[in-house]
Parts: sequence; structure tokens; C-alpha cells
Amino acid sequence: MKKIYTSNAPQPVGPYSQAILAGDTLYCSGQIALDPQTGEMTGTEVATQTEQICKNIKAVLETAGLTFDNVVKTTCYLTDMNDFASFNEVYAKCFISAPARSCVAAAALPKGAIVEVEVTAVS
Repeated sequence: MKKIYTSNAPQPVGPYSQAILAGDTLYCSGQIALDPQTGEMTGTEVATQTEQICKNIKAVLETAGLTFDNVVKTTCYLTDMNDFASFNEVYAKCFISAPARSCVAAAALPKGAIVEVEVTAVS
């Protein structure tokens, strides 16, 4: 088991790792739209936040030697399901391999985020 860390993705906001590589499977912690340089939330709209989240996920995947094509499952959280279509527009640009996915409404997310995405990838 190996902890994955990159300065190109935000520091965890709690006692957890950005990702854990166990065998050939990478378990990525949920990403919110924090800018890795400033630690501040990027944007207030779901599209802007989702774009930053995808950048953060890409950085973690690359550090583990993987790409979005290696992602087999995502779990997505939205604080407002009315944002579902806007979220999907940005999500579809990154996750072109169409991994399995769950998308659920969450009452609240850390740091006031309105969207969070976690992924599982296999090499």
C-alpha cells in the first residue's frame, strides 16, 4: 500500500491522503474545487468548480502514473441536483471513457463546495 501525494492537487483538509495505491487499484479521496496553490475555493458555479476538480483529479492520477482512462468508478456529490446538467457537461469532457458512476445529493460539502468527486482507478 502506498500513499499518493502531489503538490499539484490541494492538501487534504482532514486526516486523510489524496489517494492510496493498493496493488493495481488507486482509491482517490473526494476532490472539491480547491486551488492547490492558494487553498481557496475556485468559483461559485458548478461548472467552474467541476473544472477545478477535474484538474485536481488529473494531477493525482498522473502522480500515480494513471489517466482518466484508468478510472473505473466515480462517486459524485452535488449540493443541488438542479446543477446535474451543468455538472454533466464538464464531467463528460474529462471522463470520456464513461466509468461507472453514482451521483447523489449532499446536504453540505467541506469548505462550502457545491460539488465533490471521488474516483477509483485501475492500472
